[in-house]
Amino acid sequence: MAELATVARPYAEALFRVAQNGDMAAWSNLMSELAQIGANPDVQAFASNPNVASSQLADTIASLVKSPLNAEAKNLIAMLAENGRIALLPEIAAQFSVLKNAQLGAADALVFSAFDMSADQVNALAAALEKKFGRKLNPTVTVDPSLIGGVRVVVGDEVLDTSVRAKLQQMHNALVA
Repeated sequence: MAELATVARPYAEALFRVAQNGDMAAWSNLMSELAQIGANPDVQAFASNPNVASSQLADTIASLVKSPLNAEAKNLIAMLAENGRIALLPEIAAQFSVLKNAQLGAADALVFSAFDMSADQVNALAAALEKKFGRKLNPTVTVDPSLIGGVRVVVGDEVLDTSVRAKLQQMHNALVA
């Protein structure tokens, strides 16, 4: 994976510089779409087919994108198709997101909850977490019933685990020790 990250970094940095001079939100949405397209196994199989010309691959990927494509986006898709690097799209999007968040002083927060959370609950949790982590957070909630109760939050390389499962594990470790 480190190799993918290394190869994707220059693309993400170049896109970020282009996005700084344009509409950051539009680029962010476009990169999110391209990441989903690039991660699709059918697209990857199509991209690895030696009988498919790079221009045909680029046109196909461009046709799958719902967002409007500007000249820079078309060039990116064509360049990745030409160099056989369509599989990099998810990593490019991830690195682009990290650069965007760093500029905004924000971070993505993966919230694992034992139960579904309403929008109000997510907003309240995000506000509390923003105070704890000292930056703006963009929460993404995933339901994980194995937590039993509570939440587990991952922000970058920091983890805050207040789940019942984690507390039971701590109690187990204390009793065994």
